[in-house]
Formats: sequence, C-alpha cells, structure tokens
Amino acid sequence: MRIALAQINTTVGDFGANRAKIFDYARRAAEAGARVVLFPELCLTGYPPRDLVEKPSFLARAEAEVALIAAETADLALHLIIGSVAPSHQAAGKKVLNTAVVLYQGREVFRQTKMLLPTYDVFDEGRYFYSAESQSLLLIDGTPVALTVCEDTWNQKQIFAQPLYDRDPISELKAQGARLLLSINASPFEIGKRDLRRELFRTIARQHGLPCVYVNSVGGNDHLVFDGSSFAMDASGELIAESPSFAENLSYCDLDTSVGDRAASHPDEIEAAYEALVVGTRDYVTKCGFKRVLIGLSGGIDSSIVACIAVEAFGRENVMGVGMPGPYSSDHSLTDAREMAERLGIRFEVSSITPGYNTMVETLRPLFEGYQPDATEENIQSRLRGLTLMALSNKYGALVLTTGNKSELAVGYCTLYGDMCGGLAVISDVPKTMVYDLCRVANRRLSDPIPENVFIKPPSAELRPDQTDQDSLPPYDVLDRILKGYIERFESPSEIAKREDLPLDLVREIARKVDLNEYKRQQAAPGLKVTSKAFGMGRRFPIAQRYRE
Repeated sequence: MRIALAQINTTVGDFGANRAKIFDYARRAAEAGARVVLFPELCLTGYPPRDLVEKPSFLARAEAEVALIAAETADLALHLIIGSVAPSHQAAGKKVLNTAVVLYQGREVFRQTKMLLPTYDVFDEGRYFYSAESQSLLLIDGTPVALTVCEDTWNQKQIFAQPLYDRDPISELKAQGARLLLSINASPFEIGKRDLRRELFRTIARQHGLPCVYVNSVGGNDHLVFDGSSFAMDASGELIAESPSFAENLSYCDLDTSVGDRAASHPDEIEAAYEALVVGTRDYVTKCGFKRVLIGLSGGIDSSIVACIAVEAFGRENVMGVGMPGPYSSDHSLTDAREMAERLGIRFEVSSITPGYNTMVETLRPLFEGYQPDATEENIQSRLRGLTLMALSNKYGALVLTTGNKSELAVGYCTLYGDMCGGLAVISDVPKTMVYDLCRVANRRLSDPIPENVFIKPPSAELRPDQTDQDSLPPYDVLDRILKGYIERFESPSEIAKREDLPLDLVREIARKVDLNEYKRQQAAPGLKVTSKAFGMGRRFPIAQRYRE
C-alpha cells in the first residue's frame, strides 16, 4: 500500500485556503500513485480552533467544506483522511467531535472520533469535545486499519510512568484485528519532543506488530509551533520514511516494500528551536495580517537574536531596527546595534529618549517631591522606548517584536508598558543562557551578523549608571537552573537547592520573584512555545493568591 504523508500548514478558520491546500496535495498524491493520503488533525479548521467550535456557524461551515472536498476529489482513486470537527448529536455532554474523516471517490466512507482528550499544558480539548465511547477499524483495500487522532496513541505504559487515561485505543483496535496504524496529529514542537514521538511509535510498532504512519501539522498558530517531522515505521519499529521539520512536505512510503522518502529532520535541538522561532514568528505576523516588523535594538544579546530571527522570517527589507539611547546608555550599545543592523542589511534609525525623559522628570518633579529617585525613573526610560516603538508601529503599519527572554519574564526583570510593549514576544520561552546558543546558530546561518562584543559584554538594561543585570539577579547560568526546576519541573526550593548545591535562601528568593510577577506575565504579548513549560496558555496560575513555597 502506497501512502502519502501530507504535512501541511493551515490557518485557523481559513476554510477556503485550507480546503484548496488539501485538494492540491490530494491531487498530487493521486498522480504519484498513492492509495491513501493522510492529513493532520483538524487540518480543515486549523489547530487549535479554541472557542470557535462553540459557534454553530463554524461547525456548519466545517461540514459543508468536507462535502466540497469530497465533490472536488471524486475523480481521485485514493482515500483522503482529513481532520475536522463535527456536531456530536448527543443528548448530554459536549456538542463537538474531533474527528478523522475518510473520503473516497466523492463519498464519505468512515469517521473516527478522538477518544483521549488532553487537558494538560497547552491542551484544553476536554473543554470542547465529546470523547468517543468506542472506535472501529477502517478497511482500506482489504487491510483493517487502526485510525487514530493524536492523543489516542499517547497512553503507552512502557513510555509513561503514570498514564493519564484508563483506555488504550491502540490495544483495543489491535484486539479487533488491526494490521496497520495511521495517526493524524497536531503535536506542537518543544525541545526533545521529536525523539519522544519516535520512541513512542517504535514502542507501539514492536508491541503490537503494526506498521505505523504518523502525520503532523507544520507551521505556527498563535503561541504554538508545529514542526511536522512526520514519519513511517515498519512493524519492527524501523524508520522507512521521514519528512523534514518545519516545512510543508508531501512524501511517500510503500508498506509492502518498506521503502519511503527520507528527508532528515534537524538533528540539533538548539537549531530546531531556532527554526521553530523563525516559523512561529513568520506565521504569527503574516496570519495576523502584517508584512513588516519593528525591533528596538539595544546592542544586547536579546534584541540581536530577535533581529536575526526576523530577517530569516520576513527578509531584511521588511525589518526595521530602532536605537533609542537614553541618559545612561553606553556608546557601545548604539555602535553594536548599528554594526549588527549593517551586517544584517536592515534599516536602522535612532530616536533618543533623553529629551523626553528630561521633560517627564521635570513634569513629575512637583509630584515626586519628598521621594528619592528609584525604579520609577528607570521605568520611565523603558516606557518611553515602548511609546516610541508603538508610535512607529502605528505610523508604519509594522508589528513590534518584543525582545525579553524567559529568565527576565520569570522574575519580573522587565517593565510593563515599556520593554514588554509589542505584538509578539519572540523569545519569551527562551532562557537567557539559551539565547547565547541561538545567537551562535544565527551567526552560522547568516554569516556572523552579531558582533563578538555582544557576546562578551555584561548584560545590562542601562537604566542607571554602570548597571548590570547581575546587580539584581544571580548569574544567568545559576538563575536558569533554578527556573527550570521551579517552572518546568514544579520542584520546591529545597529540592532545587539540594540538587544544584545552591543556598536555599537564594532559591527561595527567586521562587518568590516568580510568584509575585504573575501579573506582569499575564499582560505580556503572546510568546512562542519551545520548552516543556512556557508562560501563557500552558501555565495557568492565579494573580491574586498568597501561596508561597
């Protein structure tokens, strides 16, 4: 059986464009002699559609589009397997189904409803969907096929110490006589996840003696980036086909001969994270209707990596950097920013905030009488920079990319309505230490645009004389180890202090900062997820609360 793996990038709610893409890939697959073409989970609606599925008109449109695809592909002699939503028609419970729809020569011949509905991390499918009570086999050319939707495969006891579900759809379908597993997915990228998926399916293949074909979405939708990385394995778990990461692709595998197309994924996880940020930034900005971006360039490591990502995402002609020196800015902050902009070939403008800062301080002087200068005056500088960028955004119709990293956002080392202003927080899920690694990747890919001085000078917000980040924070290599334990692994300060051999008071203070700054993070621009636990939709803590570790 020759199977086509259609790894496509779709936009939430853009039914016409999504349908056209599905038809194009199906036609190409049929011309190449495929008997089956497999598309990702919810590819017709885009993933995740979130509360759009609560709209009856959205469900009706999805059903109408399925019928249109069936009609458009009636002359193609292959099975189309697409992901969509449908009404549940149940007397009680959720009104919507997450389904895999099978079309053949103009007719709908089969539907499989998703059984396991994830409600952890960024997933909230229990909010929307009715879970399948049972599943059945799909028959293709005499072969009984187990057709699953994403999470239905993620409950293997050999992989997960504590499975989340009582049901195991794979075992149930195998018991019915399945001889092949086809899985459609919308599985977001995070560092290390591509290897985990392959380990999971290798385990399934060997345990059940089933060839496995896995197709995943690619592209960015809001916070999430989908890496594709589709693959096929034979019944022994040996890889016979693989699609590239972070690119649309149509590849093929022949299960009879165990031969398939091979396009290697990114082997290095840091380079994969870089590529995820490029794809996620490009799709977020373009799917929101923008064509150009603005970045405040400080000559520091964070704005440097965001500028490099933007150039790869949009082309240098659509990226503008803005230097905004203030009363305490060093000479190298402007010279390093200008040099990098020249190396990247992007437009660079300078707009000093010093006159505005002096005016604001003088204007507020009567109201500040009796108070000593403090963080208030520092924040005025940051907010004037935010004001400048947002004014340029309005005037030029360009989206502002914020440059704060995960380490800063975690402990509140950032200013609301200042450096947090913007439409997309590109590196808000990138720890500071990883920023340096990403910059080395950018220099390899873009012929060294980031000057070496940017790598070696002490990080500083330059909001007071001779300020460095380490005046307020521990060294970033220490901070990031604490944050990884506290944010991503939910460890207590005592556990972190013991494992990392760090003073308990230091770890407790960092944990306190994380807890106290939730109000800032919930007002931040959307960010792109690349680690196992990103701020935003995947980490939901209350703001007004008093629990302390």
